[in-house]
Amino acid sequence: MSKSSSTGAGARTRARELMVQALYQKQIAGHSTAELVAQYQDDTAYQRVDQEFFNELFPEISDGQEDLEKKIDDLIDRPLDQLDPIELSILLIGVHELETRVDVPYKVVINESVNLAKRFGALDGHKYINACLDVAAKSLREIEVQAGVLSD
Repeated sequence: MSKSSSTGAGARTRARELMVQALYQKQIAGHSTAELVAQYQDDTAYQRVDQEFFNELFPEISDGQEDLEKKIDDLIDRPLDQLDPIELSILLIGVHELETRVDVPYKVVINESVNLAKRFGALDGHKYINACLDVAAKSLREIEVQAGVLSD
């Protein structure tokens, strides 16, 4: 399978799933971005993801984690260190996408993040992810959110 053959919505979802796993591993085991990229590119699951999306976003998120955590800290109602590592991983991806990927509608970013939380997170963690990213979208995508409210 070529790099470009794994594109589309399903492949992007799988790329986000891989990013959650890699960010979780970084938090738990302390691996570097380069180590994780190499490891996940060698994984058979990598063949089924949107590789371009993963290769662009994962290093940006991983290397920019400290700045993203500061933004997340302003969105949440508890200390950052009390977040479950999975929730933090999902919020890192969601906030980064809201901030940098205007080609992805904010509702898609939130929906994908909620689905990741349902798949990997704690029982009601998806509700928390939804609430946090809703707040983030209102500040990071203010015009898009207002336009969506007017058209709903």
